[in-house]
Amino acid sequence: MSAVQMTVDADGIATLTMDLVDRPMNVLNEALMAPFAEFIAKIEADAGIRGVILTSAKREFLAGADIDMVFGITDPKLAFEVAERLKQMLRRLELCGRPVVAALNGTALGGGLEVALACHWRVAINDPKAKFGLPEVKLGLLPGGGGTQRLPRMIGIQASLPLMLEGKELNVEAAKQQGIINELAADKAEMLAKAKSWCLANPKPVQPWDDKKFKWPGGDARHPAVVQVFAIAPSMAGAKTQGNYPAATNIMSCVYEGGIVDFESGCRIESRYFANLVVSQVSKNMIGTLWFQLNSINKGKSRPEGFPKSKVQKLGILGAGMMGAGIAYVSAKVGIECVLLDSTIEAAEKGKAYSAGLLDKAIKKGRETPAGKGVFLDKIK
Repeated sequence: MSAVQMTVDADGIATLTMDLVDRPMNVLNEALMAPFAEFIAKIEADAGIRGVILTSAKREFLAGADIDMVFGITDPKLAFEVAERLKQMLRRLELCGRPVVAALNGTALGGGLEVALACHWRVAINDPKAKFGLPEVKLGLLPGGGGTQRLPRMIGIQASLPLMLEGKELNVEAAKQQGIINELAADKAEMLAKAKSWCLANPKPVQPWDDKKFKWPGGDARHPAVVQVFAIAPSMAGAKTQGNYPAATNIMSCVYEGGIVDFESGCRIESRYFANLVVSQVSKNMIGTLWFQLNSINKGKSRPEGFPKSKVQKLGILGAGMMGAGIAYVSAKVGIECVLLDSTIEAAEKGKAYSAGLLDKAIKKGRETPAGKGVFLDKIK
């Protein structure tokens, strides 16, 4: 069964539905990209198709690149070719001469969001659990499907840099406020209806960067306000990373260099910086630790066999000093009742006061309420 299915309704609106076989989530790999490219060719050749809706049959839209595939790449030339192939496919999609709408039924991260950015419009179900972002930096990589070029041209360099450098994952409301998502829908039926309506109302859309009158939101890399950002951003990133995370530097380089050239050249620049990271030992180490090993731990594979899972309801802590006070705070935060024991009641109360101080700071920042503070402290005896 193909990982992509296409249907065309009576109004000439084609719906491409991604459904990768034997995978809980859709990921960008050969099994998905090959049929995707074939259907793009069919759309280009069929004059009867008036618009395209791209969506998913799974709970989430598209998780991003297949990490197994990326991890196995050791040849920089192959890494460059993989990035270029994805870009060429997405470029054909946005230049196919028909309106293309991403109907986001769930999470779209990394390459998943890059696919959505290549569409002319994005409609998402208003699901508070859905996440949107370009978190590749967390694995020592950068967005390799045009993300470092499309996102800054869409929402501006100053707004897009933190999202990529910190790998922020936005909820649906925040993504709409940022301008990454255009419309919200209550459910799948409304999402698809809005997507079709937009296709019919906009027969000849053009991506902002393909418009001859295009101007960068907030200015390109040569704009005085943006120049100030790039004057301090590298040193700030260096202070945080101590020069150990080349992905941050490569992302800034992609955005800066892409900000002084045309879109196509910027995409090639991105592919080169992407290839540099994919084959680096840093990314291999980060993927190995923060992806494979962490997922293994989260799935409980490090648990000894023959011991059932248990949940701590009440925790006794011997010593209310710096370590004990900290343990009490993080334990109470997740709902565990704590008993602090020290040589004097004054020492034990001091340990509890540590949590009260942290909660007072959270209240000042609007992250906690006085009522919430009381409930929290009641868990610490």
